[in-house]
Amino acid sequence: MIRCIRHAAALCLLLLAALLVNAVRVQVFQAPELDRNPANRRVVMARYADPRGDIVVDGVPVTGSKDTRQPLRHERTYTDGPLYAPVTGLASQTYGTTLLENAEDPVLSGTSPMLAPFPFVHDLGRTRPAGGNVVTTVREPLQRLAYEGLAGRRGAVAAVEPSSGRILALVSSPSYDPGLLSGTGREVAAAWARLNAAPDQPMLNRALRQTYPPGSTFKIVTAAAALDAGVVTDVDAPTDAPEPYLLPGTRTVLPNEAKGCGNASLAYAIRWSCNTVMAHLGVRVGAAGMLDAVARFGFNDASLRVPSAVARSNFDTEMTLDRLALSAIGQYDTTATPLQMALVAAAVANGGEIAQPHLVDRTTTADGDTVAQHVRRTYRQAMLPPTALRLQQLMVSVVDGGSGSNAAIEGARVGGKTGTAQHGVGNTGTPYAWFIGWAQGPGTGRPAVAVAVVVEDASANREDVSGGGSAAPIARSVMEAALREEERRDAERLGAHRRAVAPPVR
Repeated sequence: MIRCIRHAAALCLLLLAALLVNAVRVQVFQAPELDRNPANRRVVMARYADPRGDIVVDGVPVTGSKDTRQPLRHERTYTDGPLYAPVTGLASQTYGTTLLENAEDPVLSGTSPMLAPFPFVHDLGRTRPAGGNVVTTVREPLQRLAYEGLAGRRGAVAAVEPSSGRILALVSSPSYDPGLLSGTGREVAAAWARLNAAPDQPMLNRALRQTYPPGSTFKIVTAAAALDAGVVTDVDAPTDAPEPYLLPGTRTVLPNEAKGCGNASLAYAIRWSCNTVMAHLGVRVGAAGMLDAVARFGFNDASLRVPSAVARSNFDTEMTLDRLALSAIGQYDTTATPLQMALVAAAVANGGEIAQPHLVDRTTTADGDTVAQHVRRTYRQAMLPPTALRLQQLMVSVVDGGSGSNAAIEGARVGGKTGTAQHGVGNTGTPYAWFIGWAQGPGTGRPAVAVAVVVEDASANREDVSGGGSAAPIARSVMEAALREEERRDAERLGAHRRAVAPPVR
């Protein structure tokens, strides 16, 4: 009897050991494979079991989480969804993530190893830390004024701080509410279908992902190329540009909207946007020189992240001289995102250097402890510092008495460049209105903001569309807000300094 009990006990021990070995095999060695299996609902349920971390603008969360008490428990919510959609993107239980929700998903979802000081504790318990927060560089007043300025028209605004590369505003219009797509079910599917079928493409991020012919705003790049290459040494000297100007190798005459462009100086050409002068200079710089110049501004770079991906701004690498002439005035196949053109303005404002553009200042734990902080670095050296100083003066003249006077701000130093970009078959489409510029407050050592505005404005009369009339007023309101923000921050710093050095009260 005792022998039978021993045999039974040994068999039970053997079976128990087999169970333990199998449990270890499944839970340790096969766990990664099972986690990746699309049929495993536990992974999806675990992703939404806890609230997602927040995206923060000006110290205030613009996202949240709603407890639905469903298997996919926590659903994403958005405050002022259409206003911040070009920044946040969406986090949908059905359609995935985009923009910051995608680029910073490890932090927001709590899966980033940076959030766990003792990761082995979470590994043993197969848990994750609470989702962290993403603190953006966006300033609410600038974002709202840019959004309201577009007033639902198709277009975009990008504003950056030239000295640091901080993106202060990123607006695309028309926009949409990402909260409509957060959950699951028929309503979400219907909203997805409706938004994707809308002719105005509200889900398209025009500030980062859409490229436009930049028109005359690109003449700042061509001017920088001509000055850096020594093709122009005196901005006030005649350029020998003929009027009319025949595109090289063709019988096509390039027109001017402005008067007095024949043999005009670079200063006059920038102030009044002479096509003939800038096309002539682009041909004189040559294809190789222009390609080198545009690359220094960031054109033809498909790797830019902010951290969301930015569409590649284009300047053709091979073309005939007539096409080079058109490309030098921002036409033919030259295209740019609004962010790229804001960087062009920032390069002029910042002495020729472009700081790495970025949307995220820092990421934190749910308790607010910083886990990663953006470190300033250079993205490109777009031009020589003396060239940037000359272009600053030329852009100021555009606003002080040229085509960009609608961007003038009393008491501030403002530089700008207008643009009207032709497009469509035979240039029959309604032209895009552009304005790029920068603003510097009185008594400050450097410009506070650089901005680019594009307005597609399909409802306007073709003859009435102009960068100075449609885009410059929007840029002015954004730049004014940036100057006010800078003044407020300076006052706060001065107050803090005075309190720190004040003698103790006895």
